[in-house]
Amino acid sequence: MSSLPTHLQLGSLRVETPVVLAPMAGITNAAYRRLCAEQGAGLYVCEMITSRGLVEGDETTKKMLVFDELETVRSVQLYGTDPVYVGKAAEILCSEYGVAHIDLNFGCPVPKVTRKGGGGALPWKRNLLGEILDHAVRAAAPYDVPVTMKTRKGIDADHLTFMDAGRIAADSGVAAIALHGRTVEQAYSGQADWDAIGELKASVDIPVLGNGDIWEAADAIRMVEETGVDGVVVGRGCLGRPWLFRDLAAAFNGEQVATLPVLGEVATMMRRHAELLTEHMGEERGCKEIRKHITWYLKGFPAGGELRHRLALVDTLADLDALIAELDPEAPFPVQELGTPRGRQGAPRKRVVLPEGWLDDTDGHGCVIAEDAHDTTGG
Repeated sequence: MSSLPTHLQLGSLRVETPVVLAPMAGITNAAYRRLCAEQGAGLYVCEMITSRGLVEGDETTKKMLVFDELETVRSVQLYGTDPVYVGKAAEILCSEYGVAHIDLNFGCPVPKVTRKGGGGALPWKRNLLGEILDHAVRAAAPYDVPVTMKTRKGIDADHLTFMDAGRIAADSGVAAIALHGRTVEQAYSGQADWDAIGELKASVDIPVLGNGDIWEAADAIRMVEETGVDGVVVGRGCLGRPWLFRDLAAAFNGEQVATLPVLGEVATMMRRHAELLTEHMGEERGCKEIRKHITWYLKGFPAGGELRHRLALVDTLADLDALIAELDPEAPFPVQELGTPRGRQGAPRKRVVLPEGWLDDTDGHGCVIAEDAHDTTGG
């Protein structure tokens, strides 16, 4: 049984609670990161951006690089398949955006990304992976900004990459590696393989973060105890439950906590979320953004189909307030939802979409797949 880590050290960056919010497209914007940070300490990572989009000044990419005024530790996840672009993007993030941490995405399972050899497909090309990591680490070094990477077990059960990826990461000077215990083929289906996470932790001398199936604070503690990881990455588990970060901070402090807010408290959190979205995006767009979150906030609570439907169409804060007033503030937390998956799950992929001949060799030296400046997804 491993003793609980009290903090997470990424190069010169100290994270007071060993918990990282996973970047999620359309979710982890400045408003949501602020909301989660209000609940507990941790590292809150911006939505994934593309290196090419940043280098070429793509407006959509720049709009995603918005930070809350209280966001003192700016953390960004970067996607790229071209070492030169990734290095240039890392330098821009450090010099122009004042980031304190850069995470590189080698875990995305989305076909439009893997089709170009990116995301979870890229670590199959060992030399290309090393070149990308080398360029990013060198670019960030003068600014004393740690670079980390996130990956998956591999492309599928027959093409595992995580052990080689860990070795290459350590050799490249990467500050930590996060492993999602699923393959690209699994996407978000099935159960995460925590044994693989433990295997990686035992094989490298850099911090390892575990990702996959952390739905409650108790899951995070169990993962640390079973695998020895230095911290955890939380994604879907916090959807509609930003207070999970409060529970996580308490759990890593040795307390046994499971927050079970009544519906009135959840509604207050939901309203705060909408307020922050409005501050950052304006009321019209902010209210559109809160709609998808409302479904997660109300999961398992008694609300009624007609009221849920009207909430799904809310377009002003005043309308949201009026509809919240119709909820039963004393309705107890639906304990049957504890420990259950949230967000996207789906079925395993019938096949992983890859560039032609991608699996023929693992060399990949000088192999560069053209990036799309507009790819904005997560893994």
